[in-house]
Amino acid sequence: MRKFLVLIAVAVSGLLPLSAQTIYDFTMNDIDGNPVSLNQYKGKVVMIVNVASKCGLTKQYEGLEALYKAYQEKGFVILGFPCNQFMGQEPGTEAEILEFCTVNYGVTFPLFSKIEVNGDGAHPLYQFLRKKLPGTGSKSDIEWNFAKFLIGRDGKPVERFNPRTKPEDTAASIEKLL
Repeated sequence: MRKFLVLIAVAVSGLLPLSAQTIYDFTMNDIDGNPVSLNQYKGKVVMIVNVASKCGLTKQYEGLEALYKAYQEKGFVILGFPCNQFMGQEPGTEAEILEFCTVNYGVTFPLFSKIEVNGDGAHPLYQFLRKKLPGTGSKSDIEWNFAKFLIGRDGKPVERFNPRTKPEDTAASIEKLL
């Protein structure tokens, strides 16, 4: 029994890239369920945002899309990660989320499959981000939808913005990294 538990622990530990140094160490599923290595964003300035369709902050999609269009040609990309952990404000399927974002906000930046950002089920990418850039809380949890992480061209987290920070208020930080 003890050997079995050790084997399980070793197997599970391989799922969590605890030695991750950059976002390039992660592979995520895009909104269509296809695996995407974040390594493909090497050399770009990246903003990672947990998003939701039925939140008071959902209008931030407009600002995020404006940032993406303004800086995309200079090597900037936004990665949106739907999350339903905050009062069930992202209840839709991936197809519904994609339709909502494109029809209502004209979102063209990459969207990914729904994930958890806090708790035992938090995706390893968000565990990594929270560890590298702890928030103000004791557990460094993501406070709400639309928390933003700015990643340098080297794949390392540089700055964390709280959910109420408007996308346009991150422009100066983005420009410093471009």
